[in-house]
Amino acid sequence: MGKMTSPYKWGMVIDLDRCTGCGACVVACQAENNVGLCDKKEIAEGRDMHWLRIERFWVGEYPDVRVRFLPVLCQHCHDAPCEPVCPVYASYHNPDGLNGQVYNRCVGTRYCGNNCPYAVRVFNFYPHDWPKPLDNQLSPDITVRSRGVMEKCTFCVQRIRRAKEEAKGEGRMVRDGEVQPACAQTCPAEAIVFGNMADPQSRVARLSRSPRRFRLLEHLGTHPSVYYLKGGGREHV
Repeated sequence: MGKMTSPYKWGMVIDLDRCTGCGACVVACQAENNVGLCDKKEIAEGRDMHWLRIERFWVGEYPDVRVRFLPVLCQHCHDAPCEPVCPVYASYHNPDGLNGQVYNRCVGTRYCGNNCPYAVRVFNFYPHDWPKPLDNQLSPDITVRSRGVMEKCTFCVQRIRRAKEEAKGEGRMVRDGEVQPACAQTCPAEAIVFGNMADPQSRVARLSRSPRRFRLLEHLGTHPSVYYLKGGGREHV
């Protein structure tokens, strides 16, 4: 039997010249995906939960200094170093190019987290609860993970599946821009673009071919599905 193929290869482009570091994407990701709320003790221990973080760094020399922002999430690598080290195959690659995580298969060895060069996997050290009225915001489309498992960005796979099911019921492909992860939907600067890389005419595919593009730690050969843009003007596509 041949290897499963898919007409979809999901990817993301983040324009760093647009990003203001506001953190709206971080909050949206936390709310959409039922990411655990951490108290001061957990944060002080370095065990806070986040699927998306914003790195801040300075460029230039005083007094001509500017702060730049770099949103970092799971890169959904085509050759993901986290996948082959999992002893129970909880970390896997799906036909759409996503690096998936099976929570009820994970036994918490944390090998995948150790092998991820982007430090975007987080281990759930504590049982989390959502005090009222925050429990009313929990998404019914996402499981509430238990203590002892690894978590990571999924490109809001629940939204992808919903769009694919609707498109299949109507006998068509998912339209360009029809799927928006929470971070892309929320970004006030419209710095995040998401879509099907397998469609060369999609907005995300065209932006990924920009001369301004780069990928994080590209020399490692992980072939991430997340592209960043920096320097020069802004494309209008």
